[in-house]
Amino acid sequence: METQPLIHENGQVLAAIDASVYTASVADHAAWAASRLGAPLEFVHAIDRRHGDPAGLNLSGNLSLGAQEDLLKELADLDAEHGRLAQTRGRLLLEQVRDRAASLFGVSAQLAQRNGGLVETLLDLEAGVRLFVIGKRGEHANFASGHLGSNLERVMRAVHRPVLIASRAFKPIQRFTIAFDGSPTTRRCVQMVCASPLLKGLDCELLTVGEDTEERRQQMQWAKAQLQAAGFHPHSRYIEGSPDAVIPATVKEFAIDLLVMGAYGHSRIRNLIVGSTTTQVLRSSPIPVLLLR
Repeated sequence: METQPLIHENGQVLAAIDASVYTASVADHAAWAASRLGAPLEFVHAIDRRHGDPAGLNLSGNLSLGAQEDLLKELADLDAEHGRLAQTRGRLLLEQVRDRAASLFGVSAQLAQRNGGLVETLLDLEAGVRLFVIGKRGEHANFASGHLGSNLERVMRAVHRPVLIASRAFKPIQRFTIAFDGSPTTRRCVQMVCASPLLKGLDCELLTVGEDTEERRQQMQWAKAQLQAAGFHPHSRYIEGSPDAVIPATVKEFAIDLLVMGAYGHSRIRNLIVGSTTTQVLRSSPIPVLLLR
């Protein structure tokens, strides 16, 4: 099996924009990442018009043939108008975040608007991407439910590039924590952090949730050695408890600005048994999360 490169140096930062309250934060996190990586930045807005398609209506009831045709024409005209409005709104959103990135971070950005679902759009563009940036919830998410946006969960499981999940508001990132358990996924996380300029020069923490055993100490020593060789000065912690409770509490207690975690697997079986901790932490995390795989 061919080994995937740790990072894609020639890729761009691609940020998914919609009309949610996360839009400004997504733009800020994306511009911050692009400036630190020295990578091109692109904002994309996906227009998903599969819902509410007039062709999907069942008009086989008591309407006469002429009435059905008239109604279908009105619905088609209405759908076309909705499409024009969606394009106009999308263009305005993209122009706003482009201006924001330039004024706040001095970063220029390309703009793109595509028809189709968000996940399909990101997968189409993935080959040229180094880092995806997306908000925790989209414009249609139910904020009262406390759940993640359905698009976000699908993106996390579908794409193969790192994903930076923006918090509700951007704040300067000075300290980050890697959730580390010694598994191949989290060992690769450490290697990716070492190989990328994204977090260089920031305060680094390593967090292992569980008992402080000899095996965990050896795993932690490996991670610390990797990070030290890359110029970091990591501090390590062992805290007992469940990861979905310990990680958010530790983030709050030690004023962590960014959490680095392993993402979901890609096999169907792994999707059933892996990732529950990731999902629980994302739901409760008030800070941005960088998902690596």
